[in-house]
Amino acid sequence: MKLFGWKGAAVAPRPVLSRAYMIGGPALGEWPSSYDAQVRAAVLANPVAQRAVRLVSEAAGGAAVVASGASAADNALALEMVRHASAGQGLIETLALHLLLHGNGFVQILADSEGEPAELFALRPERMSVDVDTNGWPIAYHYRVQGRLTRLWAEDGRGRTAVIHLKAINPLDDHMGLGCIGAASGPVAIHNAATTWNKALLDNMARPSGALVYDSGKDGATLSAEQFARLKAEMEAAFAGAINAGKPMLLEGGLKWQSLSMSPAEMDFVALKASAAREIALAFGVPPMMLGLPGDNTYANYREANKALWRQTILPLMAKILGGIAQGLRPAMPGLELAVDLDRVPELADERTALWERVSGADFLSAEEKRAMLGIAGPGGA
Repeated sequence: MKLFGWKGAAVAPRPVLSRAYMIGGPALGEWPSSYDAQVRAAVLANPVAQRAVRLVSEAAGGAAVVASGASAADNALALEMVRHASAGQGLIETLALHLLLHGNGFVQILADSEGEPAELFALRPERMSVDVDTNGWPIAYHYRVQGRLTRLWAEDGRGRTAVIHLKAINPLDDHMGLGCIGAASGPVAIHNAATTWNKALLDNMARPSGALVYDSGKDGATLSAEQFARLKAEMEAAFAGAINAGKPMLLEGGLKWQSLSMSPAEMDFVALKASAAREIALAFGVPPMMLGLPGDNTYANYREANKALWRQTILPLMAKILGGIAQGLRPAMPGLELAVDLDRVPELADERTALWERVSGADFLSAEEKRAMLGIAGPGGA
């Protein structure tokens, strides 16, 4: 008795483990190491990673921002620049995306004819490199696009900031931040591989393939090379693939079909895919419940998960972005402060309600002290 797969392996051996090395590719089990490849595998090809990134960046871009500390004109100008969209992309949303994935955000301050800040433009972080002086302090940035290199000075001729560099903390680099895409690349590779596995199962009648068993009988005859090639071609053309699912099979004498199944241990890829999805959500700071992942009972309900997303991910990210922009603009706009208007964040409405109730019930406080605690200026809230 000869198994179909055995004879095929004898005719055309396929060393699976060494195949990647033979063709000069990466070792099996590895995942992309470059930033561009990681973004393509995660944000462009993985639904969990893409949704997590969109949740954070779009929420940051849609948050209400308030300016204070500077003159009324400077506050209004700062808000206009922050809310401005360049080439169809919002500044805050773009910077949130860059910081989340790459760990760095670069903002070029474009000046008007009088040298005053007029526009803020976000630069792609993977195109930037830092130029430092002899003491290791950044003095300029190199922006490379399609072989063209542009040198951007960190400060202008008057000592004002010309390029704002926002970065996530990195324990191994003094100048460049650490993004989330690297930590998520492993779970993304596992999740994508599980998706490919599922697609292959659907292409093969939604179940593991079987084996054609040839009963040679008493004479011990075997299939010739021509017979083996014809059988293989007929199987692939007439019975493999989703469109051929359920077709009856007519076998010649001596052939029978033996279905193969997977053990429960081999079916663990389903649980492995769910675990990888949770790790992706963890890397981007998004509660798994927000991504619709089943079986997550960390939070009591969706509202608590949404609040955790804002408190633990979006608001710290916004504080870094707005604080860096305000610091960069402060030489031209003294005293400028930028912050998220927490009173206009619907996800934090429960916290505001609880604060109002506590302050209102504090009989030992005067009306002026209560207004100060609630952030209301002037008599009667005016």
